[in-house]
Amino acid sequence: MRVLHVYKTYYPDTYGGIEQVIYQLSQGCARRRIAADVFTFSPDKETGPVAYEDHRVIYNKQLFEIASTPFSLKALKRFKQIKDDYDIINYHFPFPFMDMLHLSARPDARTVVTYHSDIVKQKRLMKLYQPLQERFLASVDCIVASSPNYVASSQTLKKYQDKTVVIPFGLEQHDVQHDPQRVAHWRETVGDNFFLFVGAFRYYKGLHILLDAAERSRLPVVIVGGGPLEAEVRREAQQRGLSNVVFTGMLNDEDKYILFQLCRGVVFPSHLRSEAFGITLLEGARFARPLISCEIGTGTSFINQDKVNGCVIPPNDSQALVEAMNELWHNDETASRYGENSRRRFEEMFTADHMIDAYVNLYTTLLESKS
Repeated sequence: MRVLHVYKTYYPDTYGGIEQVIYQLSQGCARRRIAADVFTFSPDKETGPVAYEDHRVIYNKQLFEIASTPFSLKALKRFKQIKDDYDIINYHFPFPFMDMLHLSARPDARTVVTYHSDIVKQKRLMKLYQPLQERFLASVDCIVASSPNYVASSQTLKKYQDKTVVIPFGLEQHDVQHDPQRVAHWRETVGDNFFLFVGAFRYYKGLHILLDAAERSRLPVVIVGGGPLEAEVRREAQQRGLSNVVFTGMLNDEDKYILFQLCRGVVFPSHLRSEAFGITLLEGARFARPLISCEIGTGTSFINQDKVNGCVIPPNDSQALVEAMNELWHNDETASRYGENSRRRFEEMFTADHMIDAYVNLYTTLLESKS
Protein backbone atom coordinates (compact mmCIF):
# COMPACT_ATOMS: atom_id res chain seq x y z
CA MET A 1 0.00 0.00 0.00
CA ARG A 2 1.21 3.53 -0.82
CA VAL A 3 -0.26 6.60 0.87
CA LEU A 4 0.09 10.27 -0.08
CA HIS A 5 -0.68 12.99 2.47
CA VAL A 6 -1.52 16.46 1.13
CA TYR A 7 -1.29 19.68 3.15
CA LYS A 8 -0.11 23.26 2.67
CA THR A 9 2.97 23.15 4.94
CA TYR A 10 5.19 20.55 6.57
CA TYR A 11 8.38 19.93 8.52
CA PRO A 12 10.88 21.52 8.76
CA ASP A 13 9.29 24.75 7.48
CA THR A 14 6.49 24.67 10.06
CA TYR A 15 5.77 22.64 13.21
CA GLY A 16 2.04 22.99 13.85
CA GLY A 17 -0.49 20.49 15.15
CA ILE A 18 -1.60 19.34 11.67
CA GLU A 19 1.99 18.77 10.62
CA GLN A 20 2.49 16.72 13.77
CA VAL A 21 -0.48 14.49 12.90
CA ILE A 22 0.84 13.95 9.35
CA TYR A 23 4.26 13.11 10.76
CA GLN A 24 2.82 10.58 13.23
CA LEU A 25 0.75 8.92 10.49
CA SER A 26 3.64 8.81 8.03
CA GLN A 27 6.11 7.39 10.52
CA GLY A 28 3.55 4.94 11.89
CA CYS A 29 2.68 3.67 8.42
CA ALA A 30 6.37 3.21 7.64
CA ARG A 31 6.73 1.02 10.75
CA ARG A 32 3.87 -1.07 9.38
CA ARG A 33 5.60 -1.41 5.99
CA ILE A 34 3.26 1.06 4.29
CA ALA A 35 5.03 3.64 2.12
CA ALA A 36 4.02 7.21 2.95
CA ASP A 37 4.82 10.45 1.12
CA VAL A 38 3.80 14.04 1.87
CA PHE A 39 2.85 16.49 -0.91
CA THR A 40 3.32 19.99 0.44
CA PHE A 41 4.33 23.58 -0.28
CA SER A 42 7.29 25.75 0.66
CA PRO A 43 8.09 29.45 0.23
CA ASP A 44 11.65 28.76 -0.90
CA LYS A 45 12.19 25.25 -2.24
CA GLU A 46 10.96 22.71 -4.76
CA THR A 47 12.16 19.11 -4.63
CA GLY A 48 11.37 15.63 -5.75
CA PRO A 49 10.67 13.07 -3.06
CA VAL A 50 13.28 13.61 -0.34
CA ALA A 51 13.72 11.44 2.73
CA TYR A 52 12.46 12.77 6.05
CA GLU A 53 13.22 10.10 8.62
CA ASP A 54 11.21 7.03 7.52
CA HIS A 55 8.96 8.73 4.93
CA ARG A 56 9.39 11.09 1.98
CA VAL A 57 8.35 14.67 1.27
CA ILE A 58 7.60 16.35 -2.06
CA TYR A 59 7.98 20.13 -1.77
CA ASN A 60 6.31 22.51 -4.23
CA LYS A 61 7.48 26.11 -4.32
CA GLN A 62 4.51 28.41 -3.82
CA LEU A 63 3.86 31.04 -6.47
CA PHE A 64 1.83 33.31 -4.19
CA GLU A 65 -0.33 33.16 -1.07
CA ILE A 66 -3.88 34.35 -0.34
CA ALA A 67 -5.42 34.12 3.14
CA SER A 68 -2.67 31.77 4.38
CA THR A 69 -3.24 29.49 1.37
CA PRO A 70 -0.26 28.85 -0.94
CA PHE A 71 -0.88 28.49 -4.68
CA SER A 72 1.27 26.92 -7.39
CA LEU A 73 0.26 26.28 -10.99
CA LYS A 74 3.19 23.91 -11.37
CA ALA A 75 1.88 21.84 -8.46
CA LEU A 76 -1.37 21.20 -10.36
CA LYS A 77 0.59 19.54 -13.15
CA ARG A 78 2.86 17.72 -10.76
CA PHE A 79 -0.03 16.29 -8.75
CA LYS A 80 -1.64 14.92 -11.91
CA GLN A 81 1.64 13.21 -12.79
CA ILE A 82 2.00 11.37 -9.49
CA LYS A 83 -1.61 10.72 -8.41
CA ASP A 84 -1.71 7.23 -9.91
CA ASP A 85 1.37 6.17 -7.93
CA TYR A 86 -0.71 5.90 -4.75
CA ASP A 87 -3.45 3.63 -3.44
CA ILE A 88 -4.68 6.15 -0.86
CA ILE A 89 -4.60 9.95 -0.97
CA ASN A 90 -5.17 11.48 2.47
CA TYR A 91 -6.05 15.17 2.26
CA HIS A 92 -5.73 17.36 5.37
CA PHE A 93 -8.51 19.98 5.51
CA PRO A 94 -8.73 22.98 5.40
CA PHE A 95 -6.51 23.92 2.48
CA PRO A 96 -8.58 25.37 -0.43
CA PHE A 97 -5.91 24.89 -3.10
CA MET A 98 -5.96 21.19 -2.25
CA ASP A 99 -9.60 21.07 -3.38
CA MET A 100 -8.46 22.37 -6.77
CA LEU A 101 -5.70 19.75 -6.93
CA HIS A 102 -8.17 16.97 -6.30
CA LEU A 103 -10.96 18.15 -8.61
CA SER A 104 -8.61 18.89 -11.50
CA ALA A 105 -6.65 15.62 -11.22
CA ARG A 106 -9.55 13.28 -10.39
CA PRO A 107 -7.31 10.58 -8.88
CA ASP A 108 -8.26 6.93 -9.17
CA ALA A 109 -6.93 6.29 -5.65
CA ARG A 110 -9.23 5.99 -2.67
CA THR A 111 -9.51 9.42 -1.06
CA VAL A 112 -9.70 10.35 2.62
CA VAL A 113 -10.10 13.81 4.15
CA THR A 114 -8.80 14.33 7.66
CA TYR A 115 -11.05 17.17 8.75
CA HIS A 116 -8.97 19.23 11.17
CA SER A 117 -11.35 22.17 11.54
CA ASP A 118 -14.06 24.32 10.00
CA ILE A 119 -12.98 27.53 8.32
CA VAL A 120 -13.85 30.14 10.93
CA LYS A 121 -12.04 33.42 10.32
CA GLN A 122 -12.25 34.13 6.56
CA LYS A 123 -16.03 34.62 6.40
CA ARG A 124 -16.06 36.86 3.31
CA LEU A 125 -13.77 34.58 1.31
CA MET A 126 -15.81 31.62 2.51
CA LYS A 127 -18.75 32.76 0.39
CA LEU A 128 -16.56 32.46 -2.71
CA TYR A 129 -14.94 29.22 -1.60
CA GLN A 130 -18.01 27.34 -0.37
CA PRO A 131 -19.13 25.88 -3.74
CA LEU A 132 -15.62 24.49 -4.30
CA GLN A 133 -15.51 23.10 -0.76
CA GLU A 134 -18.85 21.36 -1.18
CA ARG A 135 -17.81 19.76 -4.48
CA PHE A 136 -14.57 18.59 -2.91
CA LEU A 137 -16.08 17.07 0.23
CA ALA A 138 -18.88 15.44 -1.77
CA SER A 139 -16.38 13.77 -4.09
CA VAL A 140 -14.06 12.07 -1.57
CA ASP A 141 -14.63 8.55 -0.27
CA CYS A 142 -14.40 9.19 3.47
CA ILE A 143 -14.08 12.06 5.95
CA VAL A 144 -12.31 11.57 9.28
CA ALA A 145 -13.09 13.86 12.22
CA SER A 146 -11.02 13.87 15.38
CA SER A 147 -13.88 13.83 17.88
CA PRO A 148 -17.63 13.14 18.05
CA ASN A 149 -17.98 16.61 19.58
CA TYR A 150 -16.76 18.22 16.37
CA VAL A 151 -19.01 16.10 14.17
CA ALA A 152 -22.02 17.12 16.25
CA SER A 153 -21.20 20.84 16.22
CA SER A 154 -19.88 21.38 12.67
CA GLN A 155 -22.46 22.76 10.23
CA THR A 156 -20.25 21.65 7.34
CA LEU A 157 -19.94 18.02 8.46
CA LYS A 158 -23.69 17.63 8.99
CA LYS A 159 -24.06 17.27 5.21
CA TYR A 160 -21.63 14.35 5.07
CA GLN A 161 -22.38 12.32 8.19
CA ASP A 162 -23.06 9.20 6.13
CA LYS A 163 -19.37 9.01 5.20
CA THR A 164 -17.79 10.58 8.29
CA VAL A 165 -15.96 8.48 10.88
CA VAL A 166 -14.21 9.50 14.10
CA ILE A 167 -10.54 8.71 14.71
CA PRO A 168 -9.01 10.71 17.57
CA PHE A 169 -5.53 12.13 17.12
CA GLY A 170 -2.81 10.44 19.13
CA LEU A 171 0.72 10.94 20.43
CA GLU A 172 3.63 8.61 21.00
CA GLN A 173 4.13 7.28 24.50
CA HIS A 174 6.88 9.20 26.28
CA ASP A 175 9.13 7.21 28.61
CA VAL A 176 12.40 9.08 28.03
CA GLN A 177 14.57 10.06 31.00
CA HIS A 178 15.44 13.74 30.78
CA ASP A 179 18.89 15.27 31.21
CA PRO A 180 19.17 16.08 34.95
CA GLN A 181 21.04 19.29 34.15
CA ARG A 182 18.17 20.51 31.94
CA VAL A 183 15.65 19.59 34.63
CA ALA A 184 17.68 21.51 37.21
CA HIS A 185 17.94 24.49 34.85
CA TRP A 186 14.18 24.73 34.40
CA ARG A 187 13.44 24.09 38.06
CA GLU A 188 15.71 27.00 38.93
CA THR A 189 14.22 29.19 36.16
CA VAL A 190 10.47 28.63 36.63
CA GLY A 191 10.10 26.44 39.73
CA ASP A 192 8.09 23.24 39.82
CA ASN A 193 4.55 24.39 40.56
CA PHE A 194 3.01 26.58 37.87
CA PHE A 195 0.31 26.61 35.20
CA LEU A 196 1.62 25.85 31.73
CA PHE A 197 0.41 27.18 28.37
CA VAL A 198 1.98 25.74 25.21
CA GLY A 199 0.94 26.89 21.75
CA ALA A 200 1.07 29.37 18.93
CA PHE A 201 0.19 32.97 19.72
CA ARG A 202 -2.92 33.17 17.54
CA TYR A 203 -6.23 35.02 17.70
CA TYR A 204 -8.23 32.01 18.90
CA LYS A 205 -5.85 30.85 21.66
CA GLY A 206 -7.38 33.01 24.40
CA LEU A 207 -4.10 34.47 25.62
CA HIS A 208 -5.85 37.70 26.63
CA ILE A 209 -8.05 35.61 28.93
CA LEU A 210 -5.00 33.92 30.42
CA LEU A 211 -3.32 37.26 31.16
CA ASP A 212 -6.51 38.50 32.83
CA ALA A 213 -6.61 35.38 34.99
CA ALA A 214 -2.92 35.67 35.84
CA GLU A 215 -3.45 39.27 36.95
CA ARG A 216 -6.48 38.43 39.10
CA SER A 217 -5.09 35.26 40.67
CA ARG A 218 -1.38 36.16 40.86
CA LEU A 219 -0.70 32.44 40.37
CA PRO A 220 2.49 31.51 38.46
CA VAL A 221 2.04 30.98 34.72
CA VAL A 222 4.63 29.83 32.17
CA ILE A 223 3.87 30.55 28.50
CA VAL A 224 5.72 28.53 25.85
CA GLY A 225 5.55 29.35 22.14
CA GLY A 226 5.55 32.18 19.66
CA GLY A 227 3.65 33.41 16.65
CA PRO A 228 1.88 36.38 15.08
CA LEU A 229 0.68 37.92 18.35
CA GLU A 230 3.79 37.29 20.44
CA ALA A 231 5.04 40.88 20.62
CA GLU A 232 1.55 42.14 21.48
CA VAL A 233 1.01 39.57 24.24
CA ARG A 234 4.44 40.16 25.79
CA ARG A 235 3.87 43.92 25.72
CA GLU A 236 0.49 43.56 27.43
CA ALA A 237 1.98 41.38 30.17
CA GLN A 238 4.73 43.94 30.75
CA GLN A 239 2.28 46.85 30.86
CA ARG A 240 0.21 45.00 33.46
CA GLY A 241 3.28 44.27 35.55
CA LEU A 242 2.70 40.52 35.51
CA SER A 243 5.83 39.35 37.30
CA ASN A 244 4.11 35.98 37.84
CA VAL A 245 4.08 35.29 34.07
CA VAL A 246 7.21 33.87 32.40
CA PHE A 247 7.63 33.73 28.60
CA THR A 248 10.10 31.10 27.37
CA GLY A 249 9.74 31.57 23.62
CA MET A 250 9.84 28.52 21.36
CA LEU A 251 11.38 25.42 22.95
CA ASN A 252 12.64 22.10 21.67
CA ASP A 253 10.70 18.99 22.64
CA GLU A 254 12.97 17.98 25.52
CA ASP A 255 12.69 21.33 27.28
CA LYS A 256 8.96 21.47 26.62
CA TYR A 257 8.44 17.98 28.05
CA ILE A 258 10.41 18.89 31.17
CA LEU A 259 8.01 21.79 31.75
CA PHE A 260 5.04 19.44 31.39
CA GLN A 261 6.58 17.28 34.12
CA LEU A 262 7.25 20.24 36.41
CA CYS A 263 3.91 22.06 36.03
CA ARG A 264 0.89 22.01 38.33
CA GLY A 265 -1.55 21.84 35.45
CA VAL A 266 -2.07 22.68 31.78
CA VAL A 267 -4.16 25.72 30.91
CA PHE A 268 -5.69 25.88 27.44
CA PRO A 269 -7.99 28.92 27.12
CA SER A 270 -8.79 28.72 23.37
CA HIS A 271 -12.17 30.41 23.03
CA LEU A 272 -13.09 29.95 19.34
CA ARG A 273 -13.82 26.77 17.40
CA SER A 274 -10.80 27.35 15.20
CA GLU A 275 -9.29 25.20 17.97
CA ALA A 276 -10.64 21.89 16.74
CA PHE A 277 -8.80 19.47 19.01
CA GLY A 278 -5.93 20.66 21.21
CA ILE A 279 -2.73 18.64 20.89
CA THR A 280 -1.36 20.47 23.94
CA LEU A 281 -4.14 18.92 26.03
CA LEU A 282 -3.00 15.49 24.84
CA GLU A 283 0.57 16.34 25.79
CA GLY A 284 -0.60 17.32 29.25
CA ALA A 285 -2.61 14.11 29.59
CA ARG A 286 0.41 12.08 28.50
CA PHE A 287 2.31 13.55 31.46
CA ALA A 288 -0.58 12.92 33.89
CA ARG A 289 -1.43 16.57 34.37
CA PRO A 290 -4.86 18.05 35.18
CA LEU A 291 -6.29 20.16 32.36
CA ILE A 292 -8.23 23.41 32.04
CA SER A 293 -10.02 24.19 28.76
CA CYS A 294 -13.08 26.00 27.39
CA GLU A 295 -16.32 24.49 26.11
CA ILE A 296 -16.30 25.48 22.42
CA GLY A 297 -18.06 22.46 20.93
CA THR A 298 -14.88 20.84 19.63
CA GLY A 299 -12.46 18.08 20.56
CA THR A 300 -11.05 19.97 23.54
CA SER A 301 -13.97 18.68 25.64
CA PHE A 302 -13.47 15.19 24.20
CA ILE A 303 -9.95 15.13 25.67
CA ASN A 304 -10.74 17.07 28.84
CA GLN A 305 -13.87 15.93 30.63
CA ASP A 306 -15.15 18.29 33.30
CA LYS A 307 -14.53 17.07 36.86
CA VAL A 308 -12.99 13.86 35.51
CA ASN A 309 -9.52 14.87 34.33
CA GLY A 310 -9.80 18.64 34.59
CA CYS A 311 -12.02 21.70 34.49
CA VAL A 312 -14.10 22.78 31.48
CA ILE A 313 -15.11 26.43 31.69
CA PRO A 314 -17.15 28.87 29.56
CA PRO A 315 -15.14 30.52 26.77
CA ASN A 316 -13.84 34.06 27.13
CA ASP A 317 -14.44 34.07 30.89
CA SER A 318 -11.34 35.04 32.84
CA GLN A 319 -13.10 34.78 36.22
CA ALA A 320 -14.07 31.17 35.48
CA LEU A 321 -10.44 30.53 34.55
CA VAL A 322 -9.29 32.01 37.87
CA GLU A 323 -11.69 29.73 39.75
CA ALA A 324 -10.49 26.65 37.86
CA MET A 325 -6.84 27.53 38.50
CA ASN A 326 -7.57 28.07 42.19
CA GLU A 327 -9.33 24.70 42.38
CA LEU A 328 -6.23 22.91 41.13
CA TRP A 329 -3.83 25.11 43.11
CA HIS A 330 -5.48 24.70 46.52
CA ASN A 331 -6.61 21.05 46.27
CA ASP A 332 -3.72 18.62 45.97
CA GLU A 333 -5.95 15.55 46.02
CA THR A 334 -8.21 16.89 43.27
CA ALA A 335 -5.29 17.90 41.06
CA SER A 336 -3.65 14.49 41.55
CA ARG A 337 -6.88 12.61 40.77
CA TYR A 338 -7.51 14.63 37.62
CA GLY A 339 -3.92 14.01 36.53
CA GLU A 340 -4.18 10.25 37.03
CA ASN A 341 -7.43 10.22 35.06
CA SER A 342 -5.78 12.23 32.28
CA ARG A 343 -3.03 9.64 31.89
CA ARG A 344 -5.52 6.77 31.98
CA ARG A 345 -7.68 8.42 29.31
CA PHE A 346 -4.59 9.06 27.17
CA GLU A 347 -3.53 5.42 27.32
CA GLU A 348 -7.03 4.16 26.53
CA MET A 349 -7.85 6.49 23.63
CA PHE A 350 -5.12 8.84 22.47
CA THR A 351 -1.88 7.00 21.77
CA ALA A 352 -0.29 7.21 18.35
CA ASP A 353 -0.70 3.45 17.91
CA HIS A 354 -4.47 3.74 18.41
CA MET A 355 -4.65 6.47 15.77
CA ILE A 356 -2.36 4.77 13.25
CA ASP A 357 -4.04 1.37 13.55
CA ALA A 358 -7.44 2.98 13.00
CA TYR A 359 -6.22 4.81 9.89
CA VAL A 360 -4.58 1.68 8.47
CA ASN A 361 -7.81 -0.26 9.04
CA LEU A 362 -9.74 2.50 7.26
CA TYR A 363 -7.31 2.52 4.32
CA THR A 364 -7.54 -1.27 4.05
CA THR A 365 -11.34 -1.25 4.16
CA LEU A 366 -11.52 1.40 1.42
CA LEU A 367 -9.18 -0.58 -0.83
CA GLU A 368 -11.12 -3.80 -0.26
CA SER A 369 -14.39 -2.07 -1.14
CA LYS A 370 -12.78 -0.77 -4.34
CA SER A 371 -11.72 -4.24 -5.47
